[in-house]
Amino acid sequence: MNLYALFLAIVSIESGGNINAVGDHAKAIGPAQIWAVVVNDCNANSRAHFTLDDRVSLQKSFEMFQIYTQHYGKKFGRLTPEIAARIWNGGPDGPNKKATLKYWKKVEVAYYKQIENEQN
Repeated sequence: MNLYALFLAIVSIESGGNINAVGDHAKAIGPAQIWAVVVNDCNANSRAHFTLDDRVSLQKSFEMFQIYTQHYGKKFGRLTPEIAARIWNGGPDGPNKKATLKYWKKVEVAYYKQIENEQN
């Protein structure tokens, strides 16, 4: 799995690449639409020290994406693009939520386009 390609696919779905994007009644910030609870979770589950302002950094957002999906992906066994995307969308139990399937289908298309673009 190419985690960075998956992250870029998610960014394209979440914000169209806009690092200053604001959504979910101003709770989701940045290109990956990160909530404060995710920042806190990443800090609690790693040695990282992210700030809320880090949500507008593509690099810091990717680091949080890695920490969050890899941490919660452990309980699902092997981390696949689908599991990671559904965790990102639905939280730690995202892969068990039917509502995250529609999100995954959008991300899946963007992910394989991203992979294809990287190969060309």
